[in-house]
Amino acid sequence: MPVEPLPSDYLYTPCDLNDHAFKTTRELEAVPGLVGQERALEALTFGTRIKRKGYNLFVLGSAGAGKHSAVIGYLQEEAKKQKPPSDWVYVNNFDVSHKPIALELPSGQAQALKGALQAVLDDLKVAVPAILESEEYKTRRQAIEGEYANRQNHAFERLGKRAEDAGIALLRTPGGLVLAPAKDGEVLKPEEFNKRPKEERERVERVISELQKELGTIIEQIPAWEKEKHQRLAELNRAIAVSAVSRAMRTAKSDFARMKKIADWLAGVEEDLVGHIGFFAGADMDPSMRQPLFGAGGEEDAAPMRRYEVNIIVDGAHPDNGGGAPVVYADHPTFANVVGRVEHISRMGALLTDFTLIKPGALHKANGGYLILDAVKLLREPFAWDALKRALRSQQIVTESAGEYLSLVSTVSLEPDPIPLDLKIVLVGDRQIYYLLCAHDPDFGELFKVPADFDDVLDREAENEFLFARLIATIAGKEDLLPFGKDAVARLIERGVRHAGDAEKISLVIAPIADLMREADFIAAQEKADAVSVSHVDAAVEAQIARTDRLREQSLEAITRDILLIETEGEKTGQVNGLSVVALGQSSFGRPGRITARVRTGGAGARVIDIEREVELGGPLHSKGVLILSGYLAGAFLLDEPMSLSASLVFEQSYGGVDGDSASSAELYALLSALSGIPIKQGFAVTGSVNQMGEVQAIGGVNEKIEGFFDVCERRGLTGEQGVLIPAANIKHLMLRADVVDACERGMFSVYAVERIEDGVELLMGRPAGERDGEGHFPPGSVFALAEETLKRFAASARPVPPAKQGKNVKGTKV
Repeated sequence: MPVEPLPSDYLYTPCDLNDHAFKTTRELEAVPGLVGQERALEALTFGTRIKRKGYNLFVLGSAGAGKHSAVIGYLQEEAKKQKPPSDWVYVNNFDVSHKPIALELPSGQAQALKGALQAVLDDLKVAVPAILESEEYKTRRQAIEGEYANRQNHAFERLGKRAEDAGIALLRTPGGLVLAPAKDGEVLKPEEFNKRPKEERERVERVISELQKELGTIIEQIPAWEKEKHQRLAELNRAIAVSAVSRAMRTAKSDFARMKKIADWLAGVEEDLVGHIGFFAGADMDPSMRQPLFGAGGEEDAAPMRRYEVNIIVDGAHPDNGGGAPVVYADHPTFANVVGRVEHISRMGALLTDFTLIKPGALHKANGGYLILDAVKLLREPFAWDALKRALRSQQIVTESAGEYLSLVSTVSLEPDPIPLDLKIVLVGDRQIYYLLCAHDPDFGELFKVPADFDDVLDREAENEFLFARLIATIAGKEDLLPFGKDAVARLIERGVRHAGDAEKISLVIAPIADLMREADFIAAQEKADAVSVSHVDAAVEAQIARTDRLREQSLEAITRDILLIETEGEKTGQVNGLSVVALGQSSFGRPGRITARVRTGGAGARVIDIEREVELGGPLHSKGVLILSGYLAGAFLLDEPMSLSASLVFEQSYGGVDGDSASSAELYALLSALSGIPIKQGFAVTGSVNQMGEVQAIGGVNEKIEGFFDVCERRGLTGEQGVLIPAANIKHLMLRADVVDACERGMFSVYAVERIEDGVELLMGRPAGERDGEGHFPPGSVFALAEETLKRFAASARPVPPAKQGKNVKGTKV
């Protein structure tokens, strides 16, 4: 029975919302949560609530499906139900300065600890100078200093008295203390001393020698006395420091007494403050009160109070957390931005660092909650993927530089305490990335056990159409767009169906629909409309096409000017119009292409030469389709004798490569035409793949392909004899443009759905393909009968010449 053109009802399935009583989207309730993503939602619920190692999530789906916003919204709701995470701070290690200590505090207590330490320092900055300037301190200090000054004076006075009694003077000179003979308190000149009797001179020299020994003894004792004085002053200063620091630290120690690790560190702070109390002395204080303080870099610290600071790494009570667990999206997941970093400052030509320069990474900020990462961005960053896996395996965050991570540097730096890691990682990416990681990274399956697969389409049912209408209302509300009328909503749903490429599905890739809504809203606002109507949506669609239509227009122009040879009228043997889809950027359109076939006698078997493959312009799927043709020919013709056929197939004027098997049915029609000698009507274009049994199979891009050939025919003038052959399985995918549907309704263009090659043969060649009778013969004059006769001639001409006829010419004369 001949195949009839498809009725217009099959070409476009409109959306009918008349059963729902609303005029605009303002009357529709917003959609809570995800639409049509029950599978993904169950995976998210399971992955976020199971508390086992390795149950991190990978959210996979098509680009534009709204995975990021949907996941962030879901996780934020989940996070509100959870308690805020602990605070984490880094503080100075007073024993080993290059190994900062990590301290955990209850949520919100890090700021309290930082404030308590700052209060201690502020207190000491005021209290210590006041104490050192007090009369009590000065009196006690002066008493100690006076005691040792008197001790020295008394020793020198005793020595001076003995010298005076012996007629010796004790003189202070720039070179020190000197003993010299004297008379009546006056030092004798050398010549006067030499005039004295020898016995007198010897006595004086003997006394001076004894006094010099005693003077030496006194001078030797002075350093010991000074040391003793400084020790007593230090004891006095320490007693004052202990009292001042103890009083200043009393509140801080009391507030954190129940936190053992914090209390132990505060005890270390107290001891270190006592040892460095001189840093709080006034500018006029004795330099002995001041002691050098060395930081992690080995240089004297220009800001000594930094050693008592509290470096807050995680603030669990931060307002961004909304009172619950943190939800962090790391948009730039470099190595340092993931695990944190240790910064350096330049001083005197050297790079120095300390614990206050430790900066948190995304793992720190999300600890206790959820960290969302883009899989492609993460994999592009050097070392970031390995660092993340290392952190998940060890369940702790180790802050280090990339050089240290790879053991490429040996400079002294900080070794901060690792921080325990307890969070859920949510990777977001497309399906290809997920399957590649599953196949090639053995750690991936161990660490990311929960895939959340976002569906691309939603079943087109009345209930789901209304649910999609509510989704449109939700987007309009969030984007602060004009309300959309019911007709505009229906057209948007139809566009969603078109994007799905299936009249029985609605696309859940929301981004194109949201873009169309914004553009329709803009057009409606320009017209000062109160609501967006279907005309505004149609205008937005046309504007989108116009912005990306240059390549399609150039292709159509090349065809209408006969630069690309496509015939839309008449008949040709071994020539058929195939269809393909060109997708470049945001532009996607169908383009017809001429397919030709030539046949001749060949060797044993049916050898079909794929010219595209021979010149490496054909992909493997296209080559597979051509090989299937050989299988079909072998099974359909010359069942009782060997086939001898050599055929060539080519896409004419194809320069950019061909792949896919959607043209295999067209190629088979061209071959059958070449074999039978029956021409093909050039007013038809063909798409569809074929199997070895002659069944025509579904292909993709059917709407674009039909529209592409229609545009060519319309440019040249519709005759009513033009149309497109598509697989019957593609009927459910049809959502054609309004102008195409209109032309079909007027009988100026046709769409035919074929199930088998025989159906297409009859349409294209105007005669039956033919079916074998009980004796195995095709009906005389049928396409298949004529094709088989040609194949028989090829087979006969390829048979070896019998020996009896060899060596004779045509007239029987021996050669």
